[in-house]
Amino acid sequence: MRPILMKGHERPLTFLKYNRDGDLLFSCAKDHTPTVWFADNGERLGTYRGHNGAVWSCDVSRDSMLLITGSADQSAKLWNVQTGQQLFTFNFDSPARSVDFSVGDKLAVITTDPFMGHTSAIQVKTIAQDPEDQIGDSDLVIKGPQGRINRAVWGPLNHTIISAGEDTVVRVWDSETGKLLIESEKEVGHKKPITSLSKSADGSHFITGSLDKSAKLWDTRTLTLIKTYVTERPVNAVTMSPLLDHVVLGGGQDASAVTTTDHRAGKFEAKFFDKILQEEIGGVKGHFGPINALAFNPDGKSFSSGGEDGYVRIHHFDPDYFNIKI
Repeated sequence: MRPILMKGHERPLTFLKYNRDGDLLFSCAKDHTPTVWFADNGERLGTYRGHNGAVWSCDVSRDSMLLITGSADQSAKLWNVQTGQQLFTFNFDSPARSVDFSVGDKLAVITTDPFMGHTSAIQVKTIAQDPEDQIGDSDLVIKGPQGRINRAVWGPLNHTIISAGEDTVVRVWDSETGKLLIESEKEVGHKKPITSLSKSADGSHFITGSLDKSAKLWDTRTLTLIKTYVTERPVNAVTMSPLLDHVVLGGGQDASAVTTTDHRAGKFEAKFFDKILQEEIGGVKGHFGPINALAFNPDGKSFSSGGEDGYVRIHHFDPDYFNIKI
């Protein structure tokens, strides 16, 4: 496997996102400046300057024209991908944590953190076709979950919103009314905060990662637990191969505990699991600190990881990888 090491961020990585064509990789970090890279060779294309807080997540439209970012500076911003120009700023009363475009890119779901008396919230915005017509009003605001909502994404056909976070519960909401439709059962759910959530390529199932040292695979419509993947470290990031039945988990200790561990212990690796058999099948080492972000290229031939060490690594698979048999 051929890793490409990219050093463009001054602070720990928080999120990675490929565009639909898989030729661009967007990275977010605590250094305020989202960055876009060529996904094949790791060359830095440009940065998006305007936030003045850590940037927690991003999403890119289907046509790769529009980027949305959520930041600790209590805003979410829309950007022109090609020029880096800021198109619009959604302002909130608390940090914006998670952002996700709907299918068709006409809506965005944004989560905001609990802050100074404000509870966490899931907010739906209409994205105007012409940035000149963009307004900041929310179509829907959902409140209820305790603690931070670390991730909220659109369900099938934009009918639902799936959320997960610090209170360990996965919830599915009606995206029209904001009504709670279904939530994960305590017995089968995570025991500690959910850090990450990633959908399968077809949206039929999704995976959650948690500080309880496990990742879980769920049916999107019924919220039935399908599989559980157990590891020996808190899980900060999860992703799934669009091509093979592989699940990738990334993590490590909490940032405050990192200095006590020698990186040569090799704990900071992306761990591959067989999606069906739930067995660990391999690992990719390289980061000098916990892995905070993972993303699979839509073509399934490479994946990227972002670490507490400030590096982004792109890993192109060798041909042998596609013949892995257990």
